[in-house]
Formats: sequence, C-alpha cells, structure tokens
Amino acid sequence: MKLLKNLALVFLTCVMTTSLFAQSDIKSYTFKKGEILDILLLTTKSGTEKDFNKYKKTIFPFGIKKTYKPLPGFGIKKTTQGNIQPASFILGKWDDLKNREEFLAQIEGVVPDFHLQRRNIWSLFNLTYYEMPKNTSFEIDRNKYNVVTSYWKKETTSFKKFKELWLQKAKENGGKKILQLTNGKSPLGYYHNPDILVITQWDSKEEFDVFYKENLKMNHKGVLHINQFVLN
Repeated sequence: MKLLKNLALVFLTCVMTTSLFAQSDIKSYTFKKGEILDILLLTTKSGTEKDFNKYKKTIFPFGIKKTYKPLPGFGIKKTTQGNIQPASFILGKWDDLKNREEFLAQIEGVVPDFHLQRRNIWSLFNLTYYEMPKNTSFEIDRNKYNVVTSYWKKETTSFKKFKELWLQKAKENGGKKILQLTNGKSPLGYYHNPDILVITQWDSKEEFDVFYKENLKMNHKGVLHINQFVLN
C-alpha cells in the first residue's frame, strides 16, 4: 500500500512538472476594451548592445510613464510571403489611445535623438498599433506552428471575398484563428499598416503547407500586398 502511494506521488509530481513546462510555452495576452496593442517587426543590427542600453535608459522611462508595458514576443523563423524579412515579432501594451499617441507626439521633446537612436539599433522597425474594440484574450503556443499574415486590399469587394475564402480555407485545413486585427494605425517613418492581420495556429508545418499551396492558387485580384511570417 505504501509502495502504491509512493508511486502515485511520483506520478502526480511528474504530471505537475510536465504541465508546468508545457504552460511555459504558452504565452497569454489579455486586453480590456480601449487598451492598445503594439505590434513591431524588427531586425536588430549587430554590435548595438551599448546603443540599446542607452535606449532603455532614455526612452523606456517616458514610455512607462505613458503606461507602456512590454509583452512576451517572438523570433521570426522565416518569411513565407512578402518583401521584408524581420527577425522579431514584438508586442506591447498601452492603457489607451491617448497615452499611446501622446508618447509619439512628445518623445522628441524629451529625447531629441529618439529617431536617430532607433536607426542606430534597428535596420528594420515597422510599427502598427491597434485599439481593442472589445475585451480580448488570446494565447500563442510556441509548440505549435504559428503564422502571422498581413494583407493590404486593392479593391474592397474582391478583397472581402478573398478574405472570407482565405479564413474558410485556413479553418478547413486545420488552421486555428488566434487573433484577427483591423483598423490599425502606423506612424510616419515606421509605417506598416495592413488592412487585416491574422495570427493562425497549425499543429505542424506539414498541415500549414497544404493550406499554403491552396492559398497561392487563390484569386488575388483584390489583394494589393502581403507579408507573412512564421514565428519561432
């Protein structure tokens, strides 16, 4: 009986330990209506550690004063469609649109070399921010195959049909929609403002590849541009 109890305890400990490790690969995000989600596509220049330390000391404090909070981000494994190849997919949060836009309007008065610092550190810095229209929660599981797809429209009616078919085909081929964003804003100098951004999750690369081949055969008449990345 004692042996059975000890075995049960070992089993329970293993299950709990495995669960904890599994949970560490799942990144959870929660936003209240009106809060702001930043999405940044970045490529960092090599040898810029000293510049980034200065950036953290001079620019971060004003961002935090304006309610900025960093969130778990991701590396980018590869670009599957589009003309840019960022290395990082970075997320952030602000309490509201007022604070987000006051930061953009006021930062040069606080840190005059703000844009120069960014140019010194990053060879690519694209920013889109979204005001949450409702309470929103989502999770990104690093153990899955996560894909970020951004589309720009050329013509409204054709694009609407394309978008609906794209979402339908993704679902039919095993893709799970994690997050869909529209109505973003993007500042001068860091402009990257797609008409729709979707994060989809797949059980495997092979599953995504089946959808990917179908996606490329679709009628893109209403599409102006696309960027698509696989997250690490």
